[in-house]
Amino acid sequence: MIYELSVVTKPELGAEAHAQIAEIVKDALKGFDGEVLIADDWGRLALAQPYANGARHGHFHYFMYKSNTQANTELTRRFGINEGVLRTAIFNIGLDEEKETLVKNFKSPLSKAHRGSVLDNKNEDDDESGFEDMEDDRRKFAKRKSCWFTAKKIKADWKDPQTWNWLVSEFGKISPARVSGISRKHQRFANAAIKHARNLGISSYLSNRTADRA
Repeated sequence: MIYELSVVTKPELGAEAHAQIAEIVKDALKGFDGEVLIADDWGRLALAQPYANGARHGHFHYFMYKSNTQANTELTRRFGINEGVLRTAIFNIGLDEEKETLVKNFKSPLSKAHRGSVLDNKNEDDDESGFEDMEDDRRKFAKRKSCWFTAKKIKADWKDPQTWNWLVSEFGKISPARVSGISRKHQRFANAAIKHARNLGISSYLSNRTADRA
């Protein structure tokens, strides 16, 4: 299976400690015939909402890798006992045969090396007015009770706030499908993406604020 791992460390750690995060991942995967596909250091971000321990900033590390659930257990164990780690999260994103496509399509507005959004290339692909004025575009779909995600052939992604933040109100409430017009399936995807983002501090529970460069 293909997984993605996000590790949030204390920003005050030195460069050597931050570099060690990638070595921990590589070493853990070795024992389970795993393979790191992407290692992406997003750097220091201002959290959308402080963690319970009061932390307002975090240094984000992103990894995409091929392995099994045993490797995930080992990664969780190692980072769980690392005092420099604030948060970790592992998500299943696909099958082994999807590896090349997943790597090729990887991008995030939060990344420095792979900065971008799934929305970036849609202007050329979309037959309708599309993404040039996304607010108007989404409003049209909501009025027609038609799913914007299905029409655009995209899915909400926790690491790409542009795909889901429009569903979050200024008070942190997630717009229901009866209001947004998106399908039940894509509502589930969006809810999951927002939940993942909130757990990592990329999205706020109390507003529509998202993490940004510190």
